[in-house]
Amino acid sequence: MKDKWKKLQNGSDVRGIALEGIEGQHVNLTPEAAGMIAAGFVLWLRKKLGRNDLTVAVGNDSRISGPAIRESVVRAMRERHADVVNCGLCSTPAMFMTTVTEGYMYDGSVMLTASHLPFNRNGLKFFTKDGGLEKADITDVLALADEIEDGLHPVDSAAAPGREIKMDFISIYAAGLVTKIRNATGALKPLEGTHIIVDAGNGAGGFYAEKVLKPLGANTEGSQFLEPDGTFPNHIPNPEDKNAMDSIQKAVLDNHADFGIIFDTDVDRAGAVDRHGKEINRNRIIAMISAIAIAEHPGATIVTDSITSSGLKKFIEQDLGGVHHRFKRGYKNVINEAIRLNNEGIYTPVAIETSGHGALKENYFLDDGAYLIAKLLIQLALMRREGRHIDELIDRLEEPAEAVEFRLNIADEDFKKYGQEVIDSLGVYVKAQPGWKAEEVNYEGLRVRCENDSERGWFLLRLSLHDPLLPLNIESDVNGGNKEIARKLEPFFRGFEKLDSASLAAFCK
Repeated sequence: MKDKWKKLQNGSDVRGIALEGIEGQHVNLTPEAAGMIAAGFVLWLRKKLGRNDLTVAVGNDSRISGPAIRESVVRAMRERHADVVNCGLCSTPAMFMTTVTEGYMYDGSVMLTASHLPFNRNGLKFFTKDGGLEKADITDVLALADEIEDGLHPVDSAAAPGREIKMDFISIYAAGLVTKIRNATGALKPLEGTHIIVDAGNGAGGFYAEKVLKPLGANTEGSQFLEPDGTFPNHIPNPEDKNAMDSIQKAVLDNHADFGIIFDTDVDRAGAVDRHGKEINRNRIIAMISAIAIAEHPGATIVTDSITSSGLKKFIEQDLGGVHHRFKRGYKNVINEAIRLNNEGIYTPVAIETSGHGALKENYFLDDGAYLIAKLLIQLALMRREGRHIDELIDRLEEPAEAVEFRLNIADEDFKKYGQEVIDSLGVYVKAQPGWKAEEVNYEGLRVRCENDSERGWFLLRLSLHDPLLPLNIESDVNGGNKEIARKLEPFFRGFEKLDSASLAAFCK
């Protein structure tokens, strides 16, 4: 396969630069390239299903490169004699739902998005009824695109092209969420009397205010940035972005709202804000959905990524009576681990990353920000009837006094090997440090408990999933604890010439 195709693979997604506009970044995901990749998906899907007649759905988020890429993708798949359902502006979870929703159940779907990345990026996500394609599947699709470019799979010009059908599927998807919330609460308008604000960041999530909250009776005044605008003029649509979270927190407080909701660009991630303007994000949103899930399924296992806090583990296991299974970073890793545990008979209803990627067993283990929020809204409505507030669910969650992340760049071509050598050496170094103990059960990198009174925290060193760097996360339950831990680590990292630990050294001063 040519490097041009290999460089477009980002794990189980395709991502690239679709527009000029950022210095040093040149377009490598043209509409033509996207069309070849989509054609490769059609060939892959035919082989997987063992038949030629296909119907494939296509949608896009609000990126300004979306319409041109969508047009090319639709054309390429029709040329390959597949019928195409053009869903226009849509969300990633909704595009998966086109493959499983009764009355539709298309053979596959393609979502055009680059999640929270800058305006000049775009990409393709692929689904079948079994879920999102895995990394190996994407490699196969790109290999087919490579062969198509080389003329190895010519179009049958004698056969008629596939049909194009235009459909407003986001409204169908939204209606499904409304039905879910009504059924769970037993009320037509369970949110009547509540004031809930949505911040879509000009991504694809603006539908939630009009098509989900209003039919349920909520007052959505003060909702902001609902209009799709791929230049993202107000803030990055990303619940992890500080400016984005500050914006929705301010909106909730300024409008005296009961709840705030924030989505990423393609709505597969979400965050929230409580009535006090406090963010429900990262460990807090994991704690909240865990409280709901374990109340429904006592003793259940919750799978998270590797950088969740010690306080969260205590909350899930001691306060809720569940099991916390801390696994690897990467939303596909977390989801696949939850599926594996269920297959082994360990009931696991939730797989969720600190980034806000949350997937529930009851919802196809689809990382769906809109569905995750729907579960919170059900709980909000039920607790409100009792005169209680949803933030009370996580009153007992212990949170760190400090948290910091360093990204240590590796200047070595074989960065994975070099990075693993650093991690292995750190394991030896840790054994010589009084009060430091490596976690016995750990699935990624090296996680260490720091039990000295001046530290009372932990750190995790791991390899990045895709980039030549070692992320280092440090958390402490005491003020100044992070610096105490960092000062012990800094001399160790300084000994590796191909590792840039300048940010850690600066923090220690």
